[in-house]
Amino acid sequence: MTNPPMRARLWAEFLGTFWLVFGGCGSAVLAAKVLSEEGATQVNMGIGFVGVSLAFGLTVLTGAYALGHLSGGHFNPAVTLGALAAKRIELGAVAPYIITQVVGGIAAGGVLYLIASGKEGFAIDRTAAGSFATNGYGDLSPDGYGLLAALIIEIVLTAIFLFVILGATDKRAPAGFAPIAIGLALTLIHLISIPVTNTSVNPARSLGVAVFNPAALGQVWLFWVAPIIGAVIAGLTYKFLHAESPGEEELVRSSEVENPAAHG
Repeated sequence: MTNPPMRARLWAEFLGTFWLVFGGCGSAVLAAKVLSEEGATQVNMGIGFVGVSLAFGLTVLTGAYALGHLSGGHFNPAVTLGALAAKRIELGAVAPYIITQVVGGIAAGGVLYLIASGKEGFAIDRTAAGSFATNGYGDLSPDGYGLLAALIIEIVLTAIFLFVILGATDKRAPAGFAPIAIGLALTLIHLISIPVTNTSVNPARSLGVAVFNPAALGQVWLFWVAPIIGAVIAGLTYKFLHAESPGEEELVRSSEVENPAAHG
């Protein structure tokens, strides 16, 4: 099966990354903490950490179903580099994919900024952790976690995310369910790590909102380095951990001949 034209693949990556950043970060900026006045008391009517975690998972789930058949549904430079390490994407597509993902993330951050700034009194607090859905460590960590903790959790969770992606899209996995597994994995990743770094595992997501917050921009390097390390580790080790036995390999080939659609 031949790949779609590169133009179509890049449009899919742009739209998918835009949707991930706009939907996930938008839920954090616009809906995570909404205050309602009840008498003299302010009541938090926002969606909170759980809602934001679900929002990120749902953007990936819906984006993968809508666009994954065109580009593979990476929407994340770390995923693209992990796919390269696992030999799931050709080298010539890597730079165009990553550039497109970064542009999509920044475009989403810009649209979100225009919307958020339409509310009276809106301002990005450069000293506040997670301001404008940015990622950070130390003073910019939601719960005050340091650089080493941020580095470790982003490496580990990105590696796990890539293992889920590579496993769910493996030819031996049940066909058609990959976006569900990937979306739920990203939801769980956010539930674990929002208190530590506000959750990145995606350099384009981090940079897309950090360009509007100079304090976060100074720390964004970690949210490129750590996810890429985790993704490449997963990509390089996936085939080793999921090696087929000789009999299994022959069985897979036989199944593909009998039912080519069975493996996607």
